[in-house]
Formats: sequence, C-alpha cells, structure tokens
Amino acid sequence: MQTPIRGLRSFCIAAKCLSFKHAASQLFLTPSAVSHQIKQLEDQLGTQLFKRQTRSIELTSAGKQFYNSVYPIITNLEQTIADFTNSQQNKTITISLPEFFASELFVPKLSEWAELNPDINLQLETVKSASQTPATADLSIVLANGKPNGSVVHELFPIRYVPACNKKLYRKWAAHGEDALSSVPLILHQARPWSWHQWADKNDVPNFDPKQIIQFDSMFGVARAAQQGMGIALVPMPISKAWFSEQLLVKLFDRELVTNDKYFLIQHEHIESADELTTFANWVKDNFAD
Repeated sequence: MQTPIRGLRSFCIAAKCLSFKHAASQLFLTPSAVSHQIKQLEDQLGTQLFKRQTRSIELTSAGKQFYNSVYPIITNLEQTIADFTNSQQNKTITISLPEFFASELFVPKLSEWAELNPDINLQLETVKSASQTPATADLSIVLANGKPNGSVVHELFPIRYVPACNKKLYRKWAAHGEDALSSVPLILHQARPWSWHQWADKNDVPNFDPKQIIQFDSMFGVARAAQQGMGIALVPMPISKAWFSEQLLVKLFDRELVTNDKYFLIQHEHIESADELTTFANWVKDNFAD
C-alpha cells in the first residue's frame, strides 16, 4: 500500500503547529480532511501518532520519532519540486501574511490576481503574528504599531478597534450600556493585552472593572469567539466589515479605540531584481492601500 505524499505533508504541518485547524489553514483544507488524512496514515503505520484531547493534540513518542525522520525528507522533496517547477514553468512568489488578513481580504481577491497574472504562481504562508514571518518570504503583509523594518515598506491602511458581540448578547445587554462591561467576558488579542483598558480610558468609562478578560493568539479566534457568544470583543475595522454586513457581529458601542496599528507591505528583496515582485507589489497596493 502506497503512502500518499499529501498525508505525510499534513502530518508534518500538524506536528509542527500541534493543531489540525492551523494545519488545515496552511493546506487550504478543512480540519476534518487533515484529521482524516492523518488517521489513514496512522492506520497504515499501525501506530498512533497523536494524542487527541478535547481542545488540543500532542505527538506520541512514536509520532515524534516519525516526524524527526520524515520532516527532512518531505522538506527536501517539496523544495526539489518547487525548484524544478520554477525552472521549467512559471515564476513563484512567496507571500507571508496574517491569517485574518488572508481570510477577510486577500483570498477573496485571489481569483482576480490569477486571471490577470496567469504566468506568476503564488505561495501563501499565513501567520498569527509578525514574529512568525518566514525568513524565506519574498514579501510580507504585517500588522504593526509603527513602520516596520524592511528593504521596501509600503503603508496599506490603518485599523481601529470597535466593541462587538453577537446579536443575542446585543439584545440582552445593549440597554445596560457600560454595565455590560463588568458583567460579560471581554475578548481581545494577546498582542494587545491592555486594549480594553485603553478603550475605557480613551472613552472616559468610569470605574472600569472587567468581570473577565479572555485572550486569543489570533484575530480570527477573537472574532469567532464573539460571534459564538463568548463575550464582547475588540474587533479591528475596516478589515472585519464582512462580519458586520453578514450580521455575525453587531457593534455594542460606536465608540472606538484608535491606535497606530497599520497594515504594511514589506518587500524583502530589491524590487528591481524581479519583475514579478514589482507586479505583485503594485497589485497589492492597488487593491488594499488606503
């Protein structure tokens, strides 16, 4: 019985990030598809590679040993295929970008890029924070408080944060005003742990005393938790506008937190060295720059 390469790749990515969900995001699959591929691999090997818990996974000792053996092989194989493909066919650009930016803005525009530039391939690598930006990326889209370092940096647009929740919580707490903030869990991104206190301070909220603060390591997690009714989240605008237009989220207060947070496009290579990088950078600025 042959072992599918895609199953080994799914295993390596899941083992690296210890999450079927995040592996699925990188592979553009569903978490159930990744889980199924890994289960098939486990059945073929006759051993369990992951310990599956309610909200997390971890490698078994056999899984760690298998990962250490397989990962270098898969990495070399993928690089060989990529090098051969690039030399024989189209040029490829590696772009690193935050997963929330990718899902809300970038992916919906990809069909337009593909139609306009059929001879340039894209390799997308989604990350949760700027610190995770791969060193091999040709270009990166990052969210930063102030202009980041890079060979060439283009400002795209600023963001602001608005308190939001789902419709059920809104109906329950809208009439209570600021009292809701001390009765419902407040949700935020761990990169801005004091953002709720900053919002309260800048909007003159007296006696701000949160009942509970819940932090997530991804903005998608923040928005998703609010949409599921976990609490009130500080959600970035305008990047989250689809969540509001589809009524997945509702503004609990119109008062916003304005910061220096902005999205930037960073060019890691000299722009004059590759025409495809210039083409892509111009397309990003045309579509996403404010």
